[in-house]
Amino acid sequence: MMMNCVNLKIWLLNFVTLFSILSLSHGRPKHLEFRVRAVNLGGWLVTEGWMKPSLFDEISNKDFLDGTALQLKSVTTGKYLCAESGGGSIIVANRTAASGWETFRLWRINEDTFRFRVFNKQFVGLDGVNVVAVSNISTDSETFHIVKESDNSSRVRIKASNGHFLQAKTEELVSADVSGVSGWGNDDPTVFVMTIAARLQGEFQVTNGYGPTKAPQVMKEHWSSFIVENDFKLIGSNGLNAARIPVGWWIASDPTPPSPYVGGSLHALDNAFFWAQKYGLKIIIDIHAAPGSQNGFQHSASRDGSQEWGKTDESIHQTVRVIDFLTARYAKSPSFYAVELLNEPLAPGVTVEMLNKYFKLGYEAVRKHSLTAYVVLSNRLGPSQPKELFPLANGLARSVIDVHYYNIFDDVFENMTAQQNIDFIYNNRSSQLNNITTSNGPLTFVGEWVADWRVKNATKEDFQRFSKAQLDVFGRATFGWAYWALKNANKYWNLEWMIKNGYIKI
Repeated sequence: MMMNCVNLKIWLLNFVTLFSILSLSHGRPKHLEFRVRAVNLGGWLVTEGWMKPSLFDEISNKDFLDGTALQLKSVTTGKYLCAESGGGSIIVANRTAASGWETFRLWRINEDTFRFRVFNKQFVGLDGVNVVAVSNISTDSETFHIVKESDNSSRVRIKASNGHFLQAKTEELVSADVSGVSGWGNDDPTVFVMTIAARLQGEFQVTNGYGPTKAPQVMKEHWSSFIVENDFKLIGSNGLNAARIPVGWWIASDPTPPSPYVGGSLHALDNAFFWAQKYGLKIIIDIHAAPGSQNGFQHSASRDGSQEWGKTDESIHQTVRVIDFLTARYAKSPSFYAVELLNEPLAPGVTVEMLNKYFKLGYEAVRKHSLTAYVVLSNRLGPSQPKELFPLANGLARSVIDVHYYNIFDDVFENMTAQQNIDFIYNNRSSQLNNITTSNGPLTFVGEWVADWRVKNATKEDFQRFSKAQLDVFGRATFGWAYWALKNANKYWNLEWMIKNGYIKI
């Protein structure tokens, strides 16, 4: 009799364990609590349009920020400086047109001291007095000063770390061996005409641009004023039930993150959870910036447009530690709803193999602290397959596939009318969403979309119909959708403005 009771208890225990495993191995929960109608709170992670424009203007108008792309044309040769072969060799001055090899990305040391990085990621330096780009390592000894003719002039000289100015001696020889200069004439080989080909305006640029003395004050003012408690009240009273909050990997090191980032983002996220709970909202934590950058964009806090995340195991494990930290911190909050493990990884730089490795480890980090939180896996941008994450996601309980649909970035929309854009939503976007929505697979999430397009002279009614079309179609996503963003310098990307002015009705 005693043996039978023991056997019964063991059988029941095994049954319960098996039931738990089965319930967790299925991709989709039997009853979804609710469908997310969320807004992205761009501003936790700072970039262009997600903070007060004046904060960028103050530094970008007088300084060069990290990642600024410069092209330099010699006034004597009439041709552009170029990293021969894109890098790994000498610098020449023989290109009639400027493109990638003729573009130098800045690493800012201070207001007028920089390192230059070329197309293949080598840093510009000196071999004796000859100018080369052969080192993959940034060193303090290989720095350059940019000396402008005047604030409004595009004419510059470049002073090397040996104290001499660069000169285009010939089209094939650029050296740093001139000390005495005067005037800015067209016969002076030390003079170059500078063109700024591109800028980056992300959190790295802001914090490194203001420097360690002023950046903490600037960021504190931003976090305390850009998104505040009343914004959560606004969200909750306008048909929305969640917020997707982008964060950078350095948040896990708060209050003393690595330079140039400054402390305070974690406190801001704590406030968001407090306000979300007060107004009955859910939060999706979104890892928008991973160490090394998963896409090279300014919103992933890339220093110079490079994409380095995933190339080493350390960058993957470092990101997993961020997931572990954030999940442990917020797992018991009633507002904690989901973690997006990585926003917009870019193919082919980020491979499916990298993602599968990271997503599996990130999922396990979430499950250490929460069995109920949803885990969001973001499809890759660039050349990729819509269902490439399904083999992994199908085996993960409460998993979600995130896709981003914009009718503004691709050239295919350049000449489309308002009605054609609307038809594209009802036909093409609907088909794309249906393709990744399965009855027993991961849930689907349109994690970013916006009611803006390339249509010129569109009427308010056109915008309303375009907004409605996206709400109709994206509302079918089995996890939900999130508009980008609550506040933005562009009014059509600013959901608060769109709602208050009658352009969209949730």
